[in-house]
Amino acid sequence: MATVKALCISENKGEQKTPIESAIFRVDHGIESDAHAADWHRQVSLLAESDIETIREKGLDDLADGAFAENVILSGLDLNSCGLGTKLRLGDDVVLSISQIGKTCHTRCRIFYLAGDCIMPRLGIFARVLSGGTVRPGDTAEAFDIVPRKNLQAVVLTISDRCSCGQAEDTAGPATAKILIESLGANIYRTEILPDEKDVIAERLKHYSEGHSIDLVLAVGGTGFSPRDVTPEAAREVIDRLTPGLDEAMRTASAAKTPHAMLSRAVSGIAGSTLIITLPGSERAATENLQAVLPALGHGLEKLRGDKSDCGRPETGEQTDG
Repeated sequence: MATVKALCISENKGEQKTPIESAIFRVDHGIESDAHAADWHRQVSLLAESDIETIREKGLDDLADGAFAENVILSGLDLNSCGLGTKLRLGDDVVLSISQIGKTCHTRCRIFYLAGDCIMPRLGIFARVLSGGTVRPGDTAEAFDIVPRKNLQAVVLTISDRCSCGQAEDTAGPATAKILIESLGANIYRTEILPDEKDVIAERLKHYSEGHSIDLVLAVGGTGFSPRDVTPEAAREVIDRLTPGLDEAMRTASAAKTPHAMLSRAVSGIAGSTLIITLPGSERAATENLQAVLPALGHGLEKLRGDKSDCGRPETGEQTDG
């Protein structure tokens, strides 16, 4: 049976946490009196006891609970198999939803120098509080509504002034999400409808590409010639590396059906380890464009996840053309 091994809090961010006898979890906030508690997606941090023990066995056997700034240490639960959206129950009442896997540390923090290593960027799990209550060490823990870690994680953003204010129904966003589920087995982590405002679009693209371990973000709408069509400009502010082959394939496929395809200003590219693709706003055009790149999309996303296999070699090891 999986259990809560320890609960820890700190007064300030960036420092080791201190074990406590019990923790009060508040919905959409985190653990009371903890520095990381706030209305954001990293309200609670978790580590598996087995991962901490691995570090202790390397000579750091004096590491105290909370040394890596973790709020919750779980014993007997395989966190490494849990993907975004998986729910965790602690004790009788508290329910968490996994919202991020690992994190990016741009500089070595105080925790690294105190502990000699920091496993949170590699193995840490972050979650939102869906149901609150009090938890104590020794309480039971379980994972349910499990989303396998191997599943691709996707976000679909519909960009439309009219849909965002309820004047029109969004059909393109749900249609593209359905394709991702049926063709790639993706988990749709979140869907949103946004107005045609460049700063708003760029902020959401940055939000999902910088912290959530999202593989793919589709931004559907706002890619044409109209004055309010600013999705490509917003995407370019976030993208690090362009992927022009995807854009060419989508426009080529659409051009075979309508000359209006050449008016598309859609762009795609990589932000960190997240692929961002902008699509036209109509359901028909959005699904046609997405279908055009599906044959290569799964392979590309696996590469972004770190698959180091040779792109030009099949499983037999024989070289293919191209």
